[in-house]
Amino acid sequence: MSASQRIPAYVLPCIVLAQLAGTSVWFAGNAIVPAMQAAYHLPDHLTSSMTIAVQLGFITGTLVFALLMLADRLSPVKLFMLSALLAATCNLALIWSAGDMSAMLLVRGLTGFFLAGVYPVGMKIAADWFAAKLGKALGFLVGALVLGTALPHWVKSINSLLDWQVVIIITTLCAAVGGLIIGLCLRDGPHRTKGQGLQIHTLGKLFSHPPFRAAAFGYFGHMWELYTFWAFVPLFIQAYNALHQTTIPVARWSFYIIGAGAISCTLGGYLSARLGSARVAALALLGSGICCVLMPWFFFQSPFVFLSALVIWGMLVIADSPQFSALVSQTSVPQQKGTALTLVTCIGFAITIVSIQSFGMVWRNLSQLVPHTYTSLLLLIGPLLGLLSMRRLLQTS
Repeated sequence: MSASQRIPAYVLPCIVLAQLAGTSVWFAGNAIVPAMQAAYHLPDHLTSSMTIAVQLGFITGTLVFALLMLADRLSPVKLFMLSALLAATCNLALIWSAGDMSAMLLVRGLTGFFLAGVYPVGMKIAADWFAAKLGKALGFLVGALVLGTALPHWVKSINSLLDWQVVIIITTLCAAVGGLIIGLCLRDGPHRTKGQGLQIHTLGKLFSHPPFRAAAFGYFGHMWELYTFWAFVPLFIQAYNALHQTTIPVARWSFYIIGAGAISCTLGGYLSARLGSARVAALALLGSGICCVLMPWFFFQSPFVFLSALVIWGMLVIADSPQFSALVSQTSVPQQKGTALTLVTCIGFAITIVSIQSFGMVWRNLSQLVPHTYTSLLLLIGPLLGLLSMRRLLQTS
């Protein structure tokens, strides 16, 4: 009997649950921005600043993890647990830094740094257990990331008067529990191949392999769109409310829109077994690109049509993510699988900084030239470049 057939039934649920809980601190700061602005008279650019602080921290963390090849040299299970506990601690520190903009951005950055040991390392753990059906397994795993990202919005939506400190405490506890689930319930997977020490020259060679390069650049196009969309979903809804004098609950619908991606990630995982990861990723990229183009029109439709379009976009914008991760893992050298996932994730999140900054600048400062209803067109760059990069993969799949 093969190793993949002997995998205990509890392994995938444990990884998925730990990923959901561990990533709940990612957007915890964004969910409480309105409350913190009202309490401490903080600037309008707080949403962009909080998001970028986490992303910069995550980029720094993934770069350090990649250069030191931690996910390949150390036990991924132990690395995940430690990182989740440290991310939870930094998230909790936001309570004591409130009102001090510099301190808030620092602790959000540190939270992002330690999330580098949660998200990509979680994918490495899944790859070590589910080498044969990685697209399906990562569909569940990234679906958990989506729900973890949306969780703070759900907590806030339960009661709009809920103290922002409670949101931070709940997400902190979730992240800590996620780390303990992995650390106490799992061991390293049977397909784990231990890597060697730091070999900087080998990192550049990763991109000399055409299939790996195609997968990585497709992922980069996807990342231009994804986190900017997630960060600005609440502002899309606020802009619609202002335009039409409606009262759509922002936190609740932000949770629905972002959280809907968990469904599409799972469905994409099952479809990948039939169509292949490359085709599923390309279809999702095409669909989200169409949403970028049509969103200016949806802004002028009824609330039902507008929200339905955002939910569909929320499903399509993330459905390709687990498939790109599977493609990156499958086209990399086995001894560098964890490092390849971490490095590509690092570059992808660096791209989100440029995207979020560009989108935020246009949203705040150029509304006279580019109305909020048309800003979605800026995100179209990602799907277009991603699809162009994937041509080789699609031809050979």
